[in-house]
Amino acid sequence: MGHPEAYSLLRCGSWLSFVARKILLSRSRIITKTVFVMPELAPVLDHLDKSLDQSLERLFTLLRLKSISTDPAFADECRKAAEWLVEDLRSIGFEASVRDTQGHPMVVAHHDGDGPHILFYGHYDVQPVDPLDLWDADPFAPALAERDGHKVICGRGSADDKGQLMTFVEACRAYKAVHGKLPCKVTILFEGEEESGSPSLKPFLEANAEELKADFALVCDTGMWDRATPAISTALRGLVGEEVTVKAANRDLHSGEFGGAAANPIRILARILADIHDENGRVTIPGFYDGVEETPSQILKSWETLGLTPEKFLGPIGLSEPAGEKGRSILELVWARPTAEFNGISGGYTGKGFKTVIAAEASAKVSFRLVHSQDPDKIRAAFREFVKARIPTDCSVEFAKHGGSPAIQLAYDSPFLSKAQAALTDEWPNPAVMTAMGGSIPIVGDFQKMLGMESLLVGFGLPDDRVHSPNEKYDLASFHKGQRSWVRILDALAK
Repeated sequence: MGHPEAYSLLRCGSWLSFVARKILLSRSRIITKTVFVMPELAPVLDHLDKSLDQSLERLFTLLRLKSISTDPAFADECRKAAEWLVEDLRSIGFEASVRDTQGHPMVVAHHDGDGPHILFYGHYDVQPVDPLDLWDADPFAPALAERDGHKVICGRGSADDKGQLMTFVEACRAYKAVHGKLPCKVTILFEGEEESGSPSLKPFLEANAEELKADFALVCDTGMWDRATPAISTALRGLVGEEVTVKAANRDLHSGEFGGAAANPIRILARILADIHDENGRVTIPGFYDGVEETPSQILKSWETLGLTPEKFLGPIGLSEPAGEKGRSILELVWARPTAEFNGISGGYTGKGFKTVIAAEASAKVSFRLVHSQDPDKIRAAFREFVKARIPTDCSVEFAKHGGSPAIQLAYDSPFLSKAQAALTDEWPNPAVMTAMGGSIPIVGDFQKMLGMESLLVGFGLPDDRVHSPNEKYDLASFHKGQRSWVRILDALAK
């Protein structure tokens, strides 16, 4: 942080508009290009450019609220954040309200409009700031600073997710200011528990399904490929978590007295885990690949142009060779192929020194990342049958379930996708790329399963935003051009 003069500019009205535009043109290193802008769009984009100082002031007000959802001590701050958002949305014509839950409140807002009905989702809660001594400045005293030659917004929640959700709000504000209406019918859902597991979300969706249903959802909690290349996430891998425990003798045994005669659960479990993959990295569980589709060749070719090599991906973590299915690219492995990974294993004596025992039991935590139409319940059942078939006669096995969700795959020929891709390409220096995510965002699955909606995942975060870490930041260009991007997307979706 350490840039007090930058914060002073924030309070100088039109000066910041001028300075911010200069920053975006000369300091962010984003190359401008000539793009034809429809007559109805030009004044909205111009309005955003001229009102950047006001939009920053609003974001800073929200960032000052300590809406840490996981700590009960900040419950009042979470409610204040929800109430502030409601008042801000009402100021631009939304019918907005705070909705109480068993935990932190939701924010729900509606605005009429022509064209398709969209549901926009974001979350106003943030991660804890510990360890506080690693922050360069107060995490709840937002300010502008310069990092690596780029102007950034510093503070907890700047990228995850307050800065992101406000890009959409500011886009709606500008459209209303210029045209007096929105190009689409818009429903907004802001959650206050995303960073603490969303315990109230499913009950809330169930209770308010009819009110929240729309043609599709927009989720702004993702990122760009790089600072000049926007991205749309078209897929999220699903997840199955299992804990397996193999039991043999009724107590730990002396390995000298019983070694060679008594079954060893650690050896049995290790053999079972080793059997799950073949020499080419494929999973050997029967039926595991049911529902797995090959990624279209044109998509694979577009991923190749991103230039992510094994050296670039694995080098920073001290590795060099891909360990998954042979013959697959790095991006295909982490975006479009299913996995079986071992997340923890225990058994016997694991303390300091040495103890010669044969353990009575051994356990492992196993997770499966799913793609396309793999069925979580079938994967779980197939894994359990695979393990049971390898348990010796006088041993037993127990299983514990640790969650399960299907993968999400947006149709590559979706008209929503193609329109959003074209709109983003018009705004940024490089064409928008269609990416995927190796992890999971449960809300997207909930929207699909409970509300029957597909989701379009568009975000403007960068890999170096330090989300969940000290010194979180959000590039000023991401905040400004994110607003402009949503204006273009809303306009494109309405046509």
